[in-house]
Amino acid sequence: MDEKLPWFRGLSAQDRSWIGLVAQSGITAFVDWFRDPEENSSMPTRIFGSAPREFTRVISLHQTVDLVRTTIDVMETAFADLLPPDDVPAVHGAMQRYAREVAFAAATVYAQAAEMRGAWDARLEALVVDSVIRGEADDAVRSRASALGWSGAAGTTGSADVAVVVGRAPAAEQNAQVADAVRHAAREAGADALCAIQGDRLVLVLGGTGKPVEIAQRLAHWFGPGPIVVGPVVKDLMAAVTSARAAVAGMRAVAAWPAAPRPVQADELLPERSLSGDGHARRQLATDVYAPLTAGDGVLLDTVSAYLDSGGSIEATARAMFIHANTVRYRLKRVAELTGYQPLNPRDAFTLRVALTLGRLLNPEPGSTVL
Repeated sequence: MDEKLPWFRGLSAQDRSWIGLVAQSGITAFVDWFRDPEENSSMPTRIFGSAPREFTRVISLHQTVDLVRTTIDVMETAFADLLPPDDVPAVHGAMQRYAREVAFAAATVYAQAAEMRGAWDARLEALVVDSVIRGEADDAVRSRASALGWSGAAGTTGSADVAVVVGRAPAAEQNAQVADAVRHAAREAGADALCAIQGDRLVLVLGGTGKPVEIAQRLAHWFGPGPIVVGPVVKDLMAAVTSARAAVAGMRAVAAWPAAPRPVQADELLPERSLSGDGHARRQLATDVYAPLTAGDGVLLDTVSAYLDSGGSIEATARAMFIHANTVRYRLKRVAELTGYQPLNPRDAFTLRVALTLGRLLNPEPGSTVL
């Protein structure tokens, strides 16, 4: 093996010793099997029992086949020196049958090892995702994610951005296929992915991408029917609980917006989330939407409030405030620039209405800090 297999020379002394032990076990097992194939029919499947479980991690199945082939070649070469010429064909034929059984035994060992690793990886992945959802991400979680192939910067931009996606779980018979398929599809799209099925929902953690909605669209067919909510992008896995919290809250509230796109961003569901009891959404609307409108003399707040109260009529707003219609249009444009919500858009107008209501409840004094 040392002469014919270059990779064998790179192994540690302990690993080479284990391989030598397996080879010796195989030769001894062949002798016993040759004496009585019927009684010792399980011998070929037991020759790998002398190696530790880590054996399958040290060398690949292809390398194992090389080892078996090399051992058999040496044995067949030795037959001519050890046996009478008339016995060589019979022993050679037996060796061919024995080699076939050994090959099947090797394939079985690696298949079982792969199944065990797959089951362990699935449990580990579910644990990591659960830790993210519950806000318990720490260095241990990062280490476990790395063991699952999470790099944190898989995207083509080298970004470490992370976002959590929540949707309905697929049919039960598809569960076993989802994790591998989602990871593969996410990799093709340029992102890391960890996923777990938690009851009736599928939770997906995307990393290395600043465009999680586009990735979620490509993976949407792996989710069950119904809405898919994408949490906001955060800087890394340690901060992913913020994205997870928003996505889960959005999943609870999305039923209030039947026309919501699929997938929909959690921040697009701020009014529904706030009405369903999400305190984070309430504070976000009060801080990011209401508070900027109270700056200065509060004229923008008065204008947008009058505009909403007038049913979205610029002319009626102008009459109520005794100003020109163009002034109303200018102020509404400033509202859109400050808040990101366009009052002339019905959906944005609804968000502004909820934000103003919450802002007045949480911050009765205009210009003061939101509680």
